[in-house]
Amino acid sequence: MKLSAELKGFAERLGHSFVKPALLQQALTHGSMASPHRDDNQRLEFLGDRVLGLVMAEALLEADPHAAEGLVAPRYNALVRRETCADVARALDLGAVLKLGRSEMKSGGRRKEALLADAMEAVIAAVYLDGGFDVARTVVLRLWADRIGQVEDDARDAKTALQEWAQARGENPPAYIEVDRSGPDHQPVFTIEVRLDSGPAEQAVAGSKRQAEQAAAAALLKKVGG
Repeated sequence: MKLSAELKGFAERLGHSFVKPALLQQALTHGSMASPHRDDNQRLEFLGDRVLGLVMAEALLEADPHAAEGLVAPRYNALVRRETCADVARALDLGAVLKLGRSEMKSGGRRKEALLADAMEAVIAAVYLDGGFDVARTVVLRLWADRIGQVEDDARDAKTALQEWAQARGENPPAYIEVDRSGPDHQPVFTIEVRLDSGPAEQAVAGSKRQAEQAAAAALLKKVGG
């Protein structure tokens, strides 16, 4: 089979020329579009999750050969979590080429974090099956390069620290509110406010809710001296 023009464009953004285009087609097919003649991406997502995990684990250990497991684990989690995979998918405009059923289309499936993350992992599996592990590693490391470079900061969980700060003072957990959302569907920008029962609050803006929540929590921790 031949790739459509839009899938060729996606493959170029991905940085891999597929010998077996059907693998990319399957990786981008959600369960809502599956049929007896068209497989969905669930099995590929399962495999891609493992390929991504191995690449990230290897990269982190090579980057810091003397780091203890207790330091590597949160960095690893920050790189393979759903939000990160969805962010990479948005950067590739993956949502625009997802094959979705009508119900998912109507409910905004191209913007859903879970669908984007699963499809990104399925695409990684498609590259692995098409070109082997070395090729998949090269693609993943290029797409995740900036995130690997700043993973130490990303691994710091400001939301957990703020919740512990509040609980230590007898307060309820902080409340997070989506104040605004702007930008195109494939690259939204979120404004999140975090507020404590005692009154202090802060806002932050980022390309995903999780990043905005973490940034807002970090800002509020700084304000209250946590």
